[in-house]
Amino acid sequence: MFRNYVIIAFRNLKRNFNYAALNVIGLTLSIAACLIIFLVTKNELTYDLHHHKAERTYRVTLHALDYNPSVSMAIAPAMRTSFPELETVAQYLPRTDAFVKVGEARYKEKEFAYGDQYMPEVFDYTWLRGSAKTALSEPNTVVLTESLAHKYFGSQDPMGQVLRLNNHFDLKVSGVIKDLPANTSQVFGFMISFATIQKEMGRAMEEFYAIAGGQTFIVTPPNFDISKLQSRMKPFIKDHWGAETAEGAELPLQPLKDIHFDQRYIQSTTASRQTYMALIAIAIFIIVTACINFINLATAQAVKRAKETGVRKVLGANRGQLIRQFLGETAILVFATILAGLIAAYLALPPVAAAMDVHIGIRQLNQPIVYLLLLALGVVIVLLAGLYPAFVQSSFQPALTMKGAGKQTSGGLSLRKSLVFVQFLVSQVLIIGTLVVAKQMDFFKNQDLGFDKEAVVTIPLMNRETQQVLGQQLKTINGVKEISFSSAAPSYNNNYAPFSCPERGVSKDDVTEVRFIDDHYLQFFNIKLLAGTNVSNVKDKDSLRQVVVNETLLHKLGLKTPEEAIGMNIQFAGDKVTINGVVQDFQSESKHKERRPCILIGFPRGFNVVSARLYSKGMHATLTQIEQKWAALYPDGLFDYEFLDDHIAALYKQEQKVFNAYQIFSILAIVIGCLGLYGLVAFAAVQRNKEVGIRKILGASGTDIVTLLGKEFILLIAVAFLVATPLSYFLMHNWLGNFAYHISLQPGIFFIALSCSVAIAALTIAHQSVKAAVSNPLKSIKTE
Repeated sequence: MFRNYVIIAFRNLKRNFNYAALNVIGLTLSIAACLIIFLVTKNELTYDLHHHKAERTYRVTLHALDYNPSVSMAIAPAMRTSFPELETVAQYLPRTDAFVKVGEARYKEKEFAYGDQYMPEVFDYTWLRGSAKTALSEPNTVVLTESLAHKYFGSQDPMGQVLRLNNHFDLKVSGVIKDLPANTSQVFGFMISFATIQKEMGRAMEEFYAIAGGQTFIVTPPNFDISKLQSRMKPFIKDHWGAETAEGAELPLQPLKDIHFDQRYIQSTTASRQTYMALIAIAIFIIVTACINFINLATAQAVKRAKETGVRKVLGANRGQLIRQFLGETAILVFATILAGLIAAYLALPPVAAAMDVHIGIRQLNQPIVYLLLLALGVVIVLLAGLYPAFVQSSFQPALTMKGAGKQTSGGLSLRKSLVFVQFLVSQVLIIGTLVVAKQMDFFKNQDLGFDKEAVVTIPLMNRETQQVLGQQLKTINGVKEISFSSAAPSYNNNYAPFSCPERGVSKDDVTEVRFIDDHYLQFFNIKLLAGTNVSNVKDKDSLRQVVVNETLLHKLGLKTPEEAIGMNIQFAGDKVTINGVVQDFQSESKHKERRPCILIGFPRGFNVVSARLYSKGMHATLTQIEQKWAALYPDGLFDYEFLDDHIAALYKQEQKVFNAYQIFSILAIVIGCLGLYGLVAFAAVQRNKEVGIRKILGASGTDIVTLLGKEFILLIAVAFLVATPLSYFLMHNWLGNFAYHISLQPGIFFIALSCSVAIAALTIAHQSVKAAVSNPLKSIKTE
């Protein structure tokens, strides 16, 4: 009997190849999409949870005017003294851009860190060489990740080997750990013992507001009430740094598991948890839609197979046998499709992961949880997508089906129309969301930033004493149009200082961005000077007391015109300075945040980079010449550069990830939705086959038949649009609220979505409708 079921199942699949192909394509795409979304969301939602103390680990942060992940390096030793009940207090200092020399080989590393001997007690590093207890306890020692150890030393034993960092000090390898997982908030290729730079930290080891970018982590004892510790942080600040400091600052304790999605903190570029919840919702929608499509297409086929069912019942088959047969056919199709979906996921994962900028390899598909998920998914799909058609087919009455009367009730058709309505409702929300994200991304890229970013390359300085020589060398290159020295180009932002002006109501708790620039900076970046004079690069104390400010600082002072600010004195970093000029605002951070007050100072000793504007022709050759000039001046250094427009694009990496994800999975959801619509039109065409034949005999044209079969579905789309519009407006309005500067939601976006939906649906409906319209009416109205 079972063998007979299998043979008949394969015969039916072969006979109804188009039906089987539609189901296979829909389910394959949906399974592949769900697998990829599962891996992506699992990766994002489990950030830092691989540490076994994650639930008891907190980062000590600073909240003054902003939320800052960094605190003074004086916090950790003070907490060890004041809170002896804490299990561990560790210090971590992330850094970027290291030049490493190993023998005669030189390397540029993007991320590295300093950490004290307590870091291995907080975080679970997998030690391949060395001891977790001693590897970071001595000065001038370094722990390498496995990949860097192999990169630097190949098959040699790395332990005890020496590497030189930034031409500044030598480091001895004291340990090797496995590469960090992709879903960790700590990113480094190597970690240097904190004792190596402790003496160089100076006042950063003492003063509360001397923030050097360091982070402090604590581990609480089991069953510890963190709220009680949080309530003691204010008195802690007061005891160590005075009541005045405690009044204007807090030290929030941020759970380790919340770091990845906490967007309150400056320089945060993470996506929101809601983004990945939305992806999970899309995955559920996709798989449910695929099941709905399966049901619709299978039920349409059930009508065609009504006579087969009648014959089987006449020959003695009972309902249970029929249900098992149809469920068996479904199971064969579903599990074959799951295999195809797994193969599709293997093929699609690398490009999708690259588009979404997530570090997920195909080996992650070889996890037991993935196979268990697929098995469970297969069983659920067989039950959801197979039971209903099986019961429909097994319920046909033999006498009626032998006469060709195996029709479905209008209630079943209404249910399927409702399901298609839901499909297009969600599809239109996805289309609108994708259009909004696309327009916001275009706004990021093309809105006036307040400065000229075109063809600008920034090059870090190795030695300030030779910067003028480097400048003269660069000017001799024909492909270099102009240059400027500064602490940072626009859109690079990492220096802040307190400022105040009590007579204008600005307290000392206010913070301004600080940039050290040369006298060509404003002209180079085309930043407009609104009033007063430019900075001076004269090396005297008076030049440090004469500053240029931006419009935002002007407004902070309550002034209406730039001219009012000229000659005004303000307190800046503990000194009195005079405003000599006012410039137009320019974007110094991403558009997630509003523009900050900014002070520009002519101070050559603060220069860190040289910016060069290149002619567009022969740009590659120009960069080669710049590298040659740079290498001749710094033979022990490693040349590095970054285009300014690339840096600006990187500020919106998370939004680009969201856009790419929504674009990929929205298109997929729409395709699967179209398969569902195709199935419903196919079902309607079968149900109304005789009606269509009679109408054609009575004179109905092909256009009339297409309109007859398609108009109710177009109406469904229109109603779905009416529901999708306010829903998507609410969702996207909330998303745009994450940005200080954003587009407005124009009606055109919604009508484009409607037009797309109608066009897609019309093309989908046309195939089956035209097929019905051109069929021979005599075949459809004849009876057995």
